[in-house]
Amino acid sequence: MAERAPIILVDGSSYLYRAFHALPPLSTSSGQPTGAVRGVASMLRKLIKDYDPEYMAVVFDAKGKTFRDELFEEYKSNRPPMPDDLRAQVEPLHALIRAMGLPLIIEEGVEADDVIGTFARVFSEQQKAVLISTGDKDMAQLVNEHVTLVNTMSDTLLDIAGVEEKFGVGPELIIDLLALMGDKVDNIPGVPGVGEKTARALISGLGAISNIYDHLDQVATLDFRGAKTMGKKLEEHREQAFLSYRLAAIKLDCALNEDLDDLKLRTPEAEKLAELYRTFEFKGWLAELLEGQDPAVDGDVAALQPEHAVDRDSYDNALTGEQLDAWIEKLKNADLFAFDTETTSLNYMEADLVGVSMATAEGEAAYIPFAHDYPGAPDQLPREQVLEKLKPLLEDERIKKVGQNLKYDMSVLARAGISLRGIAFDTMLESYVLDSVATRHDMDSLSLKYLGHKTISFEEIAGKGAKQLTFNQVGLDEAAAYAAEDADITLRLHRALWPQLEQHAGLKRVFEEIELPLVPVLSRIERNGTYVDADMLRKQSTFLAKRMMELEENAFQEAGQKFNLGSPKQLGEILYQKLEIPVIKKTPKGAPSTAEAVLQDLALQGYPLPQVIMDYRGVSKLKNTYTDKLPELINPTTGRVHTSYHQAVAATGRLSSSDPNLQNIPVRSEEGRKIRQAFLAPTGRKIVACDYSQIELRIMAHLSGDKGLTEAFANKLDIHRATAAEVWGKDLDDVTDNERRNAKAINFGLIYGMSAFGLAKQLGVPRGEAQEYIDLYFARYPGVKRYMENTRADAAEKGYVETLFGRRLYLPEINSRNGQRRQAAERTAINAPMQGTAADIIKRAMIKVDAWLGESDLDAMMIMQVHDELVFEVKESQVDDLVKEVTALMESAAELDVPLIVDAGMGGNWEEAH
Repeated sequence: MAERAPIILVDGSSYLYRAFHALPPLSTSSGQPTGAVRGVASMLRKLIKDYDPEYMAVVFDAKGKTFRDELFEEYKSNRPPMPDDLRAQVEPLHALIRAMGLPLIIEEGVEADDVIGTFARVFSEQQKAVLISTGDKDMAQLVNEHVTLVNTMSDTLLDIAGVEEKFGVGPELIIDLLALMGDKVDNIPGVPGVGEKTARALISGLGAISNIYDHLDQVATLDFRGAKTMGKKLEEHREQAFLSYRLAAIKLDCALNEDLDDLKLRTPEAEKLAELYRTFEFKGWLAELLEGQDPAVDGDVAALQPEHAVDRDSYDNALTGEQLDAWIEKLKNADLFAFDTETTSLNYMEADLVGVSMATAEGEAAYIPFAHDYPGAPDQLPREQVLEKLKPLLEDERIKKVGQNLKYDMSVLARAGISLRGIAFDTMLESYVLDSVATRHDMDSLSLKYLGHKTISFEEIAGKGAKQLTFNQVGLDEAAAYAAEDADITLRLHRALWPQLEQHAGLKRVFEEIELPLVPVLSRIERNGTYVDADMLRKQSTFLAKRMMELEENAFQEAGQKFNLGSPKQLGEILYQKLEIPVIKKTPKGAPSTAEAVLQDLALQGYPLPQVIMDYRGVSKLKNTYTDKLPELINPTTGRVHTSYHQAVAATGRLSSSDPNLQNIPVRSEEGRKIRQAFLAPTGRKIVACDYSQIELRIMAHLSGDKGLTEAFANKLDIHRATAAEVWGKDLDDVTDNERRNAKAINFGLIYGMSAFGLAKQLGVPRGEAQEYIDLYFARYPGVKRYMENTRADAAEKGYVETLFGRRLYLPEINSRNGQRRQAAERTAINAPMQGTAADIIKRAMIKVDAWLGESDLDAMMIMQVHDELVFEVKESQVDDLVKEVTALMESAAELDVPLIVDAGMGGNWEEAH
């Protein structure tokens, strides 16, 4: 086909629906759905790449009724209305198709099939090769020696032989096949009782539908089940069969407004494409476009580059003492310079410096290499000489620096004996504070979003996978362009982001008073690390392995056979086929779900196997994630585990951590608590854990101003017991432990926007009873209900919510027409101000505590931050002094209408202290 340069006709309407239902629901950071746009555009790009066509058209159904609706009122009546999320993508997709230079055709009164059919007939009669791109089986009737079908989703071609193989009849009999068997999708009735097999048998024996009806007396002689009574059935539904034929037949004589010349591909509108890719956040495609690799765009894309385009040829590669001295003078005289390190590893505790880069203005950047050691590498300045000359600048508080994720550079420099000071800005944090959900906050993503520039990726210069080079092995020319660009882009990003932050006093304050001062604090905590007992963890791994075997045996007993507990397919077969447990949820592909939430529901309903599977998964996760992995993470030099804290990941402002993830070590299970026992204090020292008590509930009391909640906290009551007393109208002393537990579920559930259905599941009570509890709660705490209603309304109006300190969380789905997504955004709107304020408070506390530790004479250090808890390692004789001061500092980190309370514990390990 490719050699014959086919005319490509694309069934846009078919692909629009298929892409929408087949792909996961994608949306932009502002909540605009894009999954169908992405899916259809991806198929169009593939067609262009594979066939390089001269003529191509994308055809869509017109709005409104067609001639088939006049023939049969019920035509397509069983189709549900177009989902709102799909409807919202139609116009954007049309705009993208036009920008790609593809003719887009919509003809009133007929369907896309009819337009394609007419074109196919006309071009076929002209002996021209035609390729129809569709997923619709009806189109098989159009196949002939000149017309072929391609399904771009499954990458399959159908010619005459292919149609015969797939459908059991030739293209000329496809309409007859559809007329007899009907089509549920389009609500074509067909003949009742005639399925695909019977229809094939009828056609195979007697031919086309007209011939079948001319020889109904011969139907009984055919060899298929039910042949004897089929003739009568066919006669009974004769009119319906011929109506079905007319409905299934694609119209081949539409009066079209276009001819072949109108189907010629136009020059793509590269600038419009770039704008649309940015709007839809198709970052990969935008990068391809900017690099001139977009299959839809052939030619120069220089016009797409930003006004101040990045010229990598202007960068310096400083290899001599004179060049180094000249740059040091530039740095001294700059109001602000961008700085970046290049190293041998992403692990800040192992990374060795290979070189440094800096930029003083747009396009004025340099790389200073000193440790590229591949064979034939040019001479470079000695490492000691470079660092000795840079050290005074990097340690000078008055010389202002900007970087991208400077915490990493600070930690790497600390290993080289340099204390980085004068950090004025960090572009990762500027982007994060500006809008935490707008994009990922790595430099490549930020450059595409805010500068429209595709940076050199590390893989481009170092390769991928096992053969990837470390930076010291990268050629100097490539390394210099990559490193200097990093500094240049960082400076440009700062100049793009900072003016936006300055427009919002609250955001500026969050950046200047919380996020930026936290950078050196986190760097210190990470480098401090914490002792972990590898032998204890290995013993726990052995114990957990035995426990997994026990649970596996239990699962086999409950299932009545052996199976792979890690296989969702096998588990699904056991649960839903063998044990005949009712299916309560399916996966997007239609298989019965074995997800955690589903197993939890089934366990609550009393089915034993789901509970065993959940227990097994929990133990397996502990073993694989912690007891097996933690010993491998112990640094051989320090003998400690050093986590990495991430400031720009969690949307609400919370810190997250990795290698290891300290936030996810369970505290409720005995096995989880044993893992905390392996986090030890060295001899003569103790672990101290200081934890905010019920901080989110206290923030709720402050934000809502509810009198009952505020008074309960002011009077230092047990808040869950006080809530139980209020809800059930009892004296505090008469509240049972079970009522307190239920009140606790209500208190925390409502903070997270839990519905009556969710609360009922958690408490194991009927939904009506759970709703009664919620109603009683709101009657006793009307301020809370008012706060929730006002927050929802405010969020819908503004599109964001704020913490007490001015941090914003944007809610792209808050006005979504999709009820599920809108409700999820409303739950987030209620919870985010509390979770975000709690994050701000503990960050403020960390900054205060770190400053005090730096000035005090105590032999103590902060070693972890987990949720609402700060963890310290301190000399045993100084525990009381540390607890007293840290508690006071943490409790004074914010002024609320209710007291902030910190609980402190001490022990030989983290579990004892907690």
